[in-house]
Amino acid sequence: MQNIVIALGGNALQEAGKPATSQNQLEIVNKTCEYIADIIQSGYHVTLAHGNGPQVGRIISQQNYAVPVSPAMPFDVCSAMSQGMIGYHLQQGMRRALRARHMDTPVTTIVTQVVVDGDDPGFKNPTKPIGAFYTPEEVVELKKVNPHHIFKEDTARGGWRRVVASPEPLEIIELEAIKRLANEKILTITVGGGGIPVVREPDGNIHGVAAVIDKDFASEKLAEDLDADALVILTAVEKISINYKKPDQKDLDVMTVADAEDYIAQGQFPAGSMLPKVQAALRFVKSKPGRVAIVTSLDKAVDALAGKAGTVIR
Repeated sequence: MQNIVIALGGNALQEAGKPATSQNQLEIVNKTCEYIADIIQSGYHVTLAHGNGPQVGRIISQQNYAVPVSPAMPFDVCSAMSQGMIGYHLQQGMRRALRARHMDTPVTTIVTQVVVDGDDPGFKNPTKPIGAFYTPEEVVELKKVNPHHIFKEDTARGGWRRVVASPEPLEIIELEAIKRLANEKILTITVGGGGIPVVREPDGNIHGVAAVIDKDFASEKLAEDLDADALVILTAVEKISINYKKPDQKDLDVMTVADAEDYIAQGQFPAGSMLPKVQAALRFVKSKPGRVAIVTSLDKAVDALAGKAGTVIR
Protein backbone atom coordinates (compact mmCIF):
# COMPACT_ATOMS: atom_id res chain seq x y z
CA MET A 1 0.00 0.00 0.00
CA GLN A 2 1.41 3.38 -1.02
CA ASN A 3 1.44 6.16 1.55
CA ILE A 4 0.48 9.57 0.17
CA VAL A 5 -0.07 13.04 1.57
CA ILE A 6 -2.93 14.98 0.01
CA ALA A 7 -3.01 18.77 0.31
CA LEU A 8 -6.55 20.08 -0.21
CA GLY A 9 -6.99 23.46 -1.87
CA GLY A 10 -9.51 26.08 -0.80
CA ASN A 11 -12.03 24.99 -3.44
CA ALA A 12 -12.35 21.67 -1.58
CA LEU A 13 -13.75 23.45 1.49
CA GLN A 14 -16.01 26.16 0.14
CA GLU A 15 -17.78 27.17 -3.06
CA ALA A 16 -17.55 30.63 -4.60
CA GLY A 17 -20.83 32.52 -4.59
CA LYS A 18 -22.37 30.58 -1.70
CA PRO A 19 -22.84 32.06 1.79
CA ALA A 20 -20.00 31.05 4.11
CA THR A 21 -22.23 29.16 6.53
CA SER A 22 -21.25 26.07 8.47
CA GLN A 23 -23.90 24.04 6.66
CA ASN A 24 -22.65 25.10 3.22
CA GLN A 25 -19.08 24.27 4.17
CA LEU A 26 -20.14 20.83 5.41
CA GLU A 27 -22.00 20.17 2.14
CA ILE A 28 -18.88 21.04 0.10
CA VAL A 29 -16.70 18.97 2.41
CA ASN A 30 -19.02 15.99 2.00
CA LYS A 31 -18.50 16.17 -1.78
CA THR A 32 -14.75 16.49 -1.30
CA CYS A 33 -14.64 13.46 0.97
CA GLU A 34 -16.28 11.30 -1.69
CA TYR A 35 -13.18 11.79 -3.87
CA ILE A 36 -10.79 11.15 -0.97
CA ALA A 37 -12.69 7.96 -0.10
CA ASP A 38 -12.33 6.82 -3.73
CA ILE A 39 -8.57 7.24 -3.39
CA ILE A 40 -8.48 5.23 -0.17
CA GLN A 41 -10.64 2.54 -1.75
CA SER A 42 -8.12 2.38 -4.62
CA GLY A 43 -5.54 1.10 -2.14
CA TYR A 44 -3.72 4.20 -0.85
CA HIS A 45 -3.13 5.19 2.75
CA VAL A 46 -3.85 8.90 2.99
CA THR A 47 -2.71 11.61 5.36
CA LEU A 48 -4.76 14.73 4.75
CA ALA A 49 -3.67 18.38 4.92
CA HIS A 50 -5.77 21.43 4.07
CA GLY A 51 -5.84 25.19 3.80
CA ASN A 52 -7.79 27.53 6.08
CA GLY A 53 -7.46 31.01 4.54
CA PRO A 54 -11.12 32.04 4.25
CA GLN A 55 -12.12 30.27 7.46
CA VAL A 56 -9.47 31.78 9.73
CA GLY A 57 -10.12 35.18 8.13
CA ARG A 58 -13.77 34.98 9.13
CA ILE A 59 -12.87 33.88 12.65
CA ILE A 60 -10.59 36.91 13.01
CA SER A 61 -13.34 39.22 11.75
CA GLN A 62 -15.78 37.74 14.26
CA GLN A 63 -13.23 38.24 17.01
CA ASN A 64 -12.64 41.87 16.05
CA TYR A 65 -16.32 42.78 15.93
CA ALA A 66 -16.97 41.04 19.25
CA VAL A 67 -14.35 43.08 21.13
CA PRO A 68 -16.97 45.27 22.89
CA VAL A 69 -18.36 42.17 24.61
CA SER A 70 -15.45 39.69 24.62
CA PRO A 71 -11.65 40.06 24.25
CA ALA A 72 -10.32 38.97 20.85
CA MET A 73 -8.20 35.83 20.74
CA PRO A 74 -4.68 36.10 19.26
CA PHE A 75 -4.02 34.90 15.73
CA ASP A 76 -2.44 31.56 16.69
CA VAL A 77 -5.54 30.70 18.73
CA CYS A 78 -7.76 31.62 15.77
CA SER A 79 -5.66 29.26 13.63
CA ALA A 80 -6.25 26.49 16.16
CA MET A 81 -9.99 27.23 16.07
CA SER A 82 -10.03 26.89 12.28
CA GLN A 83 -8.11 23.60 12.43
CA GLY A 84 -10.65 22.18 14.86
CA MET A 85 -13.65 23.39 12.84
CA ILE A 86 -12.39 22.16 9.46
CA GLY A 87 -11.13 18.92 10.97
CA TYR A 88 -14.54 18.32 12.53
CA HIS A 89 -16.26 18.77 9.17
CA LEU A 90 -13.71 16.57 7.38
CA GLN A 91 -14.10 13.86 10.03
CA GLN A 92 -17.86 13.87 9.51
CA GLY A 93 -17.53 13.86 5.73
CA MET A 94 -14.90 11.11 5.62
CA ARG A 95 -16.85 8.91 8.03
CA ARG A 96 -19.95 9.30 5.87
CA ALA A 97 -18.07 8.54 2.63
CA LEU A 98 -16.15 5.58 4.04
CA ARG A 99 -19.22 4.01 5.63
CA ALA A 100 -21.01 4.22 2.27
CA ARG A 101 -18.17 2.09 0.85
CA HIS A 102 -18.33 -0.37 3.77
CA MET A 103 -14.89 0.71 4.96
CA ASP A 104 -14.07 1.08 8.64
CA THR A 105 -10.95 3.26 8.33
CA PRO A 106 -10.66 5.34 11.53
CA VAL A 107 -10.47 9.13 11.05
CA THR A 108 -9.01 11.71 13.41
CA THR A 109 -7.76 15.30 13.47
CA ILE A 110 -4.61 16.54 15.17
CA VAL A 111 -4.41 20.21 16.07
CA THR A 112 -0.90 20.69 14.74
CA GLN A 113 1.82 23.13 15.72
CA VAL A 114 4.65 23.90 13.30
CA VAL A 115 7.91 25.51 14.37
CA VAL A 116 9.12 28.59 12.49
CA ASP A 117 12.20 30.76 12.91
CA GLY A 118 11.47 33.80 15.07
CA ASP A 119 14.14 35.64 13.07
CA ASP A 120 12.56 34.81 9.70
CA PRO A 121 12.75 37.95 7.51
CA GLY A 122 8.99 37.80 7.05
CA PHE A 123 8.43 39.03 10.60
CA LYS A 124 10.23 42.29 9.79
CA ASN A 125 8.18 42.89 6.64
CA PRO A 126 4.86 41.00 6.85
CA THR A 127 3.00 40.71 3.54
CA LYS A 128 0.42 37.94 3.97
CA PRO A 129 -3.09 39.49 4.10
CA ILE A 130 -5.64 37.94 6.46
CA GLY A 131 -9.22 38.69 7.35
CA ALA A 132 -11.61 41.33 6.10
CA PHE A 133 -11.12 44.62 4.27
CA TYR A 134 -11.33 47.78 6.39
CA THR A 135 -11.72 51.48 5.80
CA PRO A 136 -8.98 53.82 7.07
CA GLU A 137 -11.31 54.86 9.90
CA GLU A 138 -11.85 51.24 10.95
CA VAL A 139 -8.09 50.64 10.92
CA VAL A 140 -7.62 53.53 13.35
CA GLU A 141 -10.13 51.98 15.74
CA LEU A 142 -8.62 48.50 15.40
CA LYS A 143 -5.14 49.88 16.11
CA LYS A 144 -6.42 51.35 19.36
CA VAL A 145 -7.28 47.85 20.55
CA ASN A 146 -4.22 46.09 19.03
CA PRO A 147 -1.51 48.67 18.36
CA HIS A 148 1.00 46.00 17.30
CA HIS A 149 -1.14 44.84 14.37
CA ILE A 150 0.07 45.90 10.91
CA PHE A 151 -2.33 46.92 8.12
CA LYS A 152 -1.54 47.55 4.47
CA GLU A 153 -3.66 48.99 1.71
CA ASP A 154 -4.79 46.78 -1.15
CA THR A 155 -5.13 49.44 -3.83
CA ALA A 156 -6.38 46.96 -6.44
CA ARG A 157 -9.37 45.91 -4.34
CA GLY A 158 -9.94 49.12 -2.42
CA GLY A 159 -9.40 48.55 1.26
CA TRP A 160 -6.99 47.89 4.10
CA ARG A 161 -6.17 44.44 5.48
CA ARG A 162 -4.12 43.14 8.34
CA VAL A 163 -0.88 41.47 7.21
CA VAL A 164 1.29 38.91 8.97
CA ALA A 165 4.51 37.07 8.21
CA SER A 166 4.62 33.89 6.10
CA PRO A 167 7.68 32.02 7.44
CA GLU A 168 9.06 28.64 6.35
CA PRO A 169 7.98 25.49 8.23
CA LEU A 170 10.90 23.95 10.12
CA GLU A 171 9.49 21.23 12.37
CA ILE A 172 6.12 19.60 13.01
CA ILE A 173 5.68 19.33 16.77
CA GLU A 174 3.13 16.50 16.65
CA LEU A 175 5.08 14.48 14.05
CA GLU A 176 5.65 11.44 16.25
CA ALA A 177 1.93 11.14 16.98
CA ILE A 178 1.14 11.52 13.26
CA LYS A 179 3.65 8.79 12.39
CA ARG A 180 2.12 6.37 14.88
CA LEU A 181 -1.35 7.04 13.50
CA ALA A 182 -0.09 6.52 9.95
CA ASN A 183 1.50 3.22 10.96
CA GLU A 184 -1.90 2.10 12.25
CA LYS A 185 -3.49 3.13 8.91
CA ILE A 186 -5.60 5.80 10.59
CA LEU A 187 -6.68 8.61 8.27
CA THR A 188 -5.18 11.66 9.95
CA ILE A 189 -6.11 15.27 9.22
CA THR A 190 -3.16 17.45 10.14
CA VAL A 191 -1.09 20.64 9.50
CA GLY A 192 -4.38 22.42 8.76
CA GLY A 193 -3.80 25.86 7.28
CA GLY A 194 -0.06 25.14 7.26
CA GLY A 195 -0.10 24.45 10.99
CA ILE A 196 -0.23 26.77 13.99
CA PRO A 197 3.03 28.75 13.79
CA VAL A 198 5.11 28.51 16.97
CA VAL A 199 8.61 29.63 17.93
CA ARG A 200 10.91 27.52 20.08
CA GLU A 201 12.55 29.23 23.05
CA PRO A 202 16.14 28.46 24.19
CA ASP A 203 14.74 26.37 27.05
CA GLY A 204 12.81 24.20 24.59
CA ASN A 205 9.37 25.60 25.32
CA ILE A 206 7.28 26.98 22.46
CA HIS A 207 4.84 29.85 22.03
CA GLY A 208 2.48 30.84 19.23
CA VAL A 209 3.11 33.74 16.87
CA ALA A 210 1.00 35.71 14.40
CA ALA A 211 1.92 34.24 11.04
CA VAL A 212 0.61 32.10 8.18
CA ILE A 213 2.64 29.12 7.01
CA ASP A 214 2.01 28.26 3.38
CA LYS A 215 -0.21 25.17 3.26
CA ASP A 216 1.70 23.61 0.34
CA PHE A 217 5.10 24.01 2.03
CA ALA A 218 3.76 22.56 5.29
CA SER A 219 2.22 19.65 3.38
CA GLU A 220 5.55 19.03 1.67
CA LYS A 221 7.33 19.04 5.03
CA LEU A 222 4.78 16.55 6.33
CA ALA A 223 5.16 14.28 3.29
CA GLU A 224 8.94 14.37 3.58
CA ASP A 225 8.91 13.60 7.31
CA LEU A 226 6.44 10.74 6.84
CA ASP A 227 8.57 9.31 4.02
CA ALA A 228 5.49 9.35 1.80
CA ASP A 229 5.64 7.86 -1.67
CA ALA A 230 3.82 10.79 -3.25
CA LEU A 231 2.65 14.30 -2.49
CA VAL A 232 -0.67 15.14 -4.15
CA ILE A 233 -1.55 18.84 -4.30
CA LEU A 234 -5.18 19.39 -5.24
CA THR A 235 -6.16 22.72 -6.73
CA ALA A 236 -8.74 24.28 -9.07
CA VAL A 237 -7.17 23.13 -12.37
CA GLU A 238 -6.50 19.67 -13.75
CA LYS A 239 -2.95 20.36 -14.91
CA ILE A 240 -0.15 22.86 -14.50
CA SER A 241 0.08 25.13 -17.53
CA ILE A 242 2.67 27.40 -19.04
CA ASN A 243 1.60 30.59 -20.83
CA TYR A 244 -1.57 30.34 -18.76
CA LYS A 245 -4.67 31.94 -20.34
CA LYS A 246 -2.68 32.95 -23.42
CA PRO A 247 -3.30 31.74 -26.98
CA ASP A 248 -0.32 29.40 -26.73
CA GLN A 249 -1.23 27.94 -23.32
CA LYS A 250 0.23 24.46 -22.89
CA ASP A 251 -0.99 21.98 -20.26
CA LEU A 252 1.76 19.76 -18.89
CA ASP A 253 1.41 16.00 -18.35
CA VAL A 254 4.90 15.57 -16.93
CA MET A 255 7.42 18.09 -15.64
CA THR A 256 10.98 17.31 -14.67
CA VAL A 257 12.84 19.18 -11.95
CA ALA A 258 14.91 20.94 -14.61
CA ASP A 259 11.77 21.93 -16.52
CA ALA A 260 10.13 23.30 -13.39
CA GLU A 261 13.17 25.33 -12.38
CA ASP A 262 13.36 26.77 -15.88
CA TYR A 263 9.67 27.71 -15.89
CA ILE A 264 10.02 29.35 -12.47
CA ALA A 265 12.95 31.41 -13.78
CA GLN A 266 10.74 32.50 -16.71
CA GLY A 267 8.05 33.68 -14.28
CA GLN A 268 5.49 31.20 -15.62
CA PHE A 269 3.77 30.60 -12.29
CA PRO A 270 1.99 33.37 -10.33
CA ALA A 271 3.16 34.03 -6.79
CA GLY A 272 0.54 33.09 -4.21
CA SER A 273 -1.16 30.77 -6.69
CA MET A 274 0.62 28.07 -8.70
CA LEU A 275 4.18 29.08 -7.74
CA PRO A 276 4.17 27.72 -4.14
CA LYS A 277 2.57 24.49 -5.36
CA VAL A 278 5.33 23.94 -7.91
CA GLN A 279 8.00 24.92 -5.38
CA ALA A 280 6.58 22.51 -2.80
CA ALA A 281 6.42 19.74 -5.39
CA LEU A 282 10.05 20.38 -6.33
CA ARG A 283 11.20 20.22 -2.71
CA PHE A 284 9.52 16.88 -2.22
CA VAL A 285 10.78 15.32 -5.46
CA LYS A 286 14.35 16.49 -4.79
CA SER A 287 14.33 15.28 -1.17
CA LYS A 288 14.77 11.59 -2.05
CA PRO A 289 15.14 9.55 -5.26
CA GLY A 290 11.94 7.94 -6.48
CA ARG A 291 9.54 10.43 -4.94
CA VAL A 292 6.90 12.02 -7.16
CA ALA A 293 4.52 14.91 -6.76
CA ILE A 294 1.19 15.35 -8.53
CA VAL A 295 -0.72 18.58 -9.06
CA THR A 296 -4.30 18.19 -10.23
CA SER A 297 -7.93 18.96 -9.47
CA LEU A 298 -9.99 17.17 -6.85
CA ASP A 299 -12.24 15.43 -9.37
CA LYS A 300 -9.22 14.08 -11.30
CA ALA A 301 -7.24 12.85 -8.30
CA VAL A 302 -7.98 9.14 -8.74
CA ASP A 303 -7.13 9.31 -12.45
CA ALA A 304 -3.98 11.31 -11.71
CA LEU A 305 -2.72 8.66 -9.30
CA ALA A 306 -3.28 6.12 -12.10
CA GLY A 307 -1.26 8.28 -14.52
CA LYS A 308 -4.29 9.34 -16.56
CA ALA A 309 -4.62 13.00 -15.53
CA GLY A 310 -2.86 15.84 -13.74
CA THR A 311 0.75 16.95 -13.91
CA VAL A 312 3.40 14.62 -12.51
CA ILE A 313 6.66 16.15 -11.29
CA ARG A 314 9.60 13.73 -11.29
